[in-house]
Amino acid sequence: MIIVKTEAGHRVMKDRSIPLTPRQRSAFILFDGKRTVDQVLVATAAMGVTREDIDHMLELGLLADPAPQLTAAEDAAASAVAQAVRQHKERSPQERYAEAYLIATQLTAGLGLRGFRLNLAVEAAGNFEQLLELAPKIREAVGPEKYAPLDNALNDH
Repeated sequence: MIIVKTEAGHRVMKDRSIPLTPRQRSAFILFDGKRTVDQVLVATAAMGVTREDIDHMLELGLLADPAPQLTAAEDAAASAVAQAVRQHKERSPQERYAEAYLIATQLTAGLGLRGFRLNLAVEAAGNFEQLLELAPKIREAVGPEKYAPLDNALNDH
């Protein structure tokens, strides 16, 4: 486990507001965010630094494990993404139709006169299945890049 110095730890080292033993101070200096606890213990073993010394500095808030904060943030983000993907995949045909219809009408309306009949066909599509049947024609007319949002709205990607 990698440990880092906290702001409070830096302050205590300067103002000596919390008394630390010389061996604790030596161990504290070695925590640079790159060395593990075991590496610091090996490096300071000759001075008599123990795991209790490190635990004491952790309890005082002079040292901290940065991983839990990052892991919590990453877990929250991953959970939100997973939930969004789950909701996206579990959409009913009506929900897909509502989302895809808006995108399809925007795409076909942007084609001008050459997409007039396709735009009328999209507007006439009354359900998900009818819109899905028009999808290949829309893709052909607008190209795969512009079609991607519509594909995403229609399908379980």
